[in-house]
Amino acid sequence: MNTPIIAVLCGGTSSERDVSLGSGRASAIALARSFPTRLFEIDADALPAGLDPARHVVFSTLHGTFGEDGGMQRLLDAAGVAYAGCDAASSAFTMDKARTKAASVARGVGVAKGIDFSAARKPSADEVIALLGEQVVVKPNDQGSSVGLSIALDRQTLTDALAAITAGHWLIEPRIVGKELSVGVLRGRAMGIVEIRPKSGVYDYASKYTKGATEYFAPAPLDEAMTKTVQKAAETAFSACGCRDYARVDFILGEQNVNNPLYLLEINTLPGMKETSLLPMSGRCAGLDFTGLVRELVGPAVQRFSQGTTVQS
Repeated sequence: MNTPIIAVLCGGTSSERDVSLGSGRASAIALARSFPTRLFEIDADALPAGLDPARHVVFSTLHGTFGEDGGMQRLLDAAGVAYAGCDAASSAFTMDKARTKAASVARGVGVAKGIDFSAARKPSADEVIALLGEQVVVKPNDQGSSVGLSIALDRQTLTDALAAITAGHWLIEPRIVGKELSVGVLRGRAMGIVEIRPKSGVYDYASKYTKGATEYFAPAPLDEAMTKTVQKAAETAFSACGCRDYARVDFILGEQNVNNPLYLLEINTLPGMKETSLLPMSGRCAGLDFTGLVRELVGPAVQRFSQGTTVQS
């Protein structure tokens, strides 16, 4: 069978469209060094015109709603198009942070206590404080890029944060002081660990996308035992949630006591893909430059294309 054309999808209709456009352009340039490549800018919740299952393998950089939650993946499956990354079921599963935590803790991965709720049935500030304390993190249960994330430091800011919630599914967790860590997982194996140090103290949307607002250490300055612990937890969470090909797994390493408890934050199945993004940083720790990384990321999908197996159960 002929070498496929890699169809890079970017843009989309979510709040993360601009981030996706940057990921798509960077990935397309890198993939073009190894494969015939075409960039598709997505403007609707639909497959792009010209996508051909007999010629294309999709490498999606769509972030957020529809792109990352199984919506696009279901359309690709129905059309018989091979694509890189997690399938529709695991994409939808991991977009739900509460379900991700439940599946992971069942396999022995540490998670923080939390309250997940819909806007129509949100808890009172008193209920939250009784269970989690006053200092908490309030975030959407099914968004990426820290969209909508806020920190409540006392009863009043928690009350204000709850009052601002008018729609959607949300998650509240205790604020954990510690090291924020990110690990790329490629074909089930963890790559390098990146430590994230936002200068504001909170890794929110502004800290992620404002130049100079955050310091990154790759590899993270951890001892060998903790490095292995974090990597094993990343691999376990990846497996527990049915992921395939690749993903990025995020943790916080608590500093409340000498045991340094490790807590899973989330799994990101279509993470940022600029050269300066976290997954490429993790890959560089494992000896993969950006061009080599994207070639590895799309490799399993190219194999499925050549074998005629596009939809994975």
